[in-house]
Amino acid sequence: MRSVDLPTPALLLDIDALEHNIATMAARWPGTSLRPHSKCFKSTVFAGRLADAGHTAFCCATIREVEGLAAAGLGDDLLLANEVLDASRLGALVEDGHRVTVAVDSDETVDAAARGGVREVLIDVNVGFRCGCGPEDAGPLADRARAAGLSVRGVMAYEAHAVLVEDRATRADLVEGAMARARTAHAQVGGEVVSGGGTGSWDLNDTITELQAGSYLVMDTAYAELGLPFRQALFVEATVISSSAGAAVADAGIKALAQDHGLPTVSGADVLYCSDEHIAFIPEDGWAPRVGERVRVTPAHCDPTVALHERYHLVRGDEVVDEWPIDLRHW
Repeated sequence: MRSVDLPTPALLLDIDALEHNIATMAARWPGTSLRPHSKCFKSTVFAGRLADAGHTAFCCATIREVEGLAAAGLGDDLLLANEVLDASRLGALVEDGHRVTVAVDSDETVDAAARGGVREVLIDVNVGFRCGCGPEDAGPLADRARAAGLSVRGVMAYEAHAVLVEDRATRADLVEGAMARARTAHAQVGGEVVSGGGTGSWDLNDTITELQAGSYLVMDTAYAELGLPFRQALFVEATVISSSAGAAVADAGIKALAQDHGLPTVSGADVLYCSDEHIAFIPEDGWAPRVGERVRVTPAHCDPTVALHERYHLVRGDEVVDEWPIDLRHW
C-alpha cells in the first residue's frame, strides 16, 4: 500500500526520521536516564519500540496511559507526572506488581497517594508556571509523605516555560534558573531522582537524573523553530477537495490537527486557516493543486494532534510499511 491509497485525513509516521530521533536522543540519554513521555505518542506499540531501545521507564500524563502501559507489560517503572486526588486505579496496578510513582505537591495529594495504595512519590516542585510546591516547602512535604508510609524517590521539576523559547541563550538561562530551584528542593528532599526536562532542554539541563522528553520522537512546527537535531516524523496526509482562484482546500481541519500552537504548515504554501474539516492554503507560484492531489500537513503541536487519531500509518517515502494503534488516548 502507498500513502495515496489511505483514506484521509491520515496520520503518518516517517519511520526513518523516527529511528534517527530515537538514536540521536539515546546517544545523550541512554537507557533509563531517558523517561519517554507517553503523552506524546500514546501508543503501546510505540512504547514497545522505545523499550527495545533500552528505554524501559516511562512518563505518563494520565492514569489511562499508566494502565495501558502496565497492561502491555511495560510496567517496570511508570511515573504519573501529574497530581491526582483519586489514586485507587494506580494502587490497583501496584497490587498487581507494577512499579508506579505519582507526583505530589500538597497535603491533599500526599494523602490521596497513601489512601489509594501508591507506595512511591516524587515531590513536584514549581520551577516556573506549572503545578508544584515552592522549593522551601518541598522538605516538609517529603517528611509528611514519609510519615504517611510513602517512599520519596526525589523531586520532579519541569521547566515548561523554558523549553519552547526560541533563543538558545535565553532558553539556557531560564533552564538554569529553574534548576537552581530544583536543586534547592532536592537538597531538602533527598532521594536518587531529579526528574524533568523536555525536548527543548534536552542538551541544556545537567541537573536532572532523567529526562521527560516526548516531542523529540515526532516533532512539530513549534519545536522546529529551535534548530534541534531531530527530524520531522509526524504528518497528516490530506486530499485537496477544492481548488480555485489561487487557493486550495484539503480535508484536514481542527478535528485532525491541533491548533493550540498556531496553524499547521503545508510545504510550498501559505496556510490561511483551518475549520472543522478543512485546511485552506494559497500555493506558491508554480503550483496549482489539483482536486484529488495529496498534501502532507505538518502539525503545529504533536501531542494533541496524535490524540485526535486512532492509528499511525508508518511510511518510508510513499510506502506504508506498518500500522500502530494509538491506544492510550482518553483518561
